[in-house]
Amino acid sequence: MSAFVVDTNVPVVANARSAQADPDCILSCIGILREIRERGIFVLDDAMRILDEYRRNLSLSGQPGAGDFFMKWVWTVQADPRHCQRLSITPRADDPSTFVEFPNDTDLANFDPSDRKFVAVALASGSAPEILNAVDSDWANHFDSLTRNGVRLRFLCPQHVSPKE
Repeated sequence: MSAFVVDTNVPVVANARSAQADPDCILSCIGILREIRERGIFVLDDAMRILDEYRRNLSLSGQPGAGDFFMKWVWTVQADPRHCQRLSITPRADDPSTFVEFPNDTDLANFDPSDRKFVAVALASGSAPEILNAVDSDWANHFDSLTRNGVRLRFLCPQHVSPKE
């Protein structure tokens, strides 16, 4: 089974709630969320930082969109190790917006603090999960530094944001 860290923009795009996303991007996001539900494992932090961000942007009712359906499913199976890997990440004492598990790399100093939790859980997991991104350009802007530090990224909508070559 493949493991994934899902940036919040993926289910938001699956809900067709992003002006940046075209129909192909929306379908790509819906497809990967279905794949995760059917045969994947998603990675979360045990302090609910990722789930809290999902809850701010998605509906726990599971409706009306595919991203909301994913949110309801995640909420339902979050304690099931067949579907979810939950682990601890450690906020840094000098900067609680980042984590001990986040790379100490000056090239990542401007990386979006709200996305650092995704990197931290990916690196802490030990299963080398891919971080999924749909339309967030920060991942592409820091692609080289992230991959150099062992982060695996998948751009679901390269027509909107692609890694630097």
